[in-house]
Amino acid sequence: MWEYEHSIETTADPERLWRRWADMASWPQWNAGIERIEVDGPLAVGTTFTMVPPGEDPVTMRITEVVYGELFTDEMDAGDFVVRTVHRLQPAGDGRTRVIYRTEITGPAAAQVGPELGPAITADFPEVLAALVARAAQPA
Repeated sequence: MWEYEHSIETTADPERLWRRWADMASWPQWNAGIERIEVDGPLAVGTTFTMVPPGEDPVTMRITEVVYGELFTDEMDAGDFVVRTVHRLQPAGDGRTRVIYRTEITGPAAAQVGPELGPAITADFPEVLAALVARAAQPA
């Protein structure tokens, strides 16, 4: 297994953060790692979406878990490995919220694929989380 986690704390309203995640079609507005996205439904278990990173091939993923206002998980199943990312909002005290992205690569090929693919997937997590927090802090 390969794993990586990045988090940021913010005073942005958790409900506004959640709404940014739930509006999947708008992810390219605040996530520079997404050139285009096609979504087949709402942020719900079973929804699939295809993201196109700038200059790269499309990646199709599926939502596998949703706890409204708290977390959602997406997965890309490549057969001999699975890339799973948990997006979580966690109370951090004093009116703050911790926003967490955690990626795990599991499966028979994880030990081989993880060290190369994992850092490529997670390299922009600090920028993505900062952009999400900044967008959620803006007036509606």
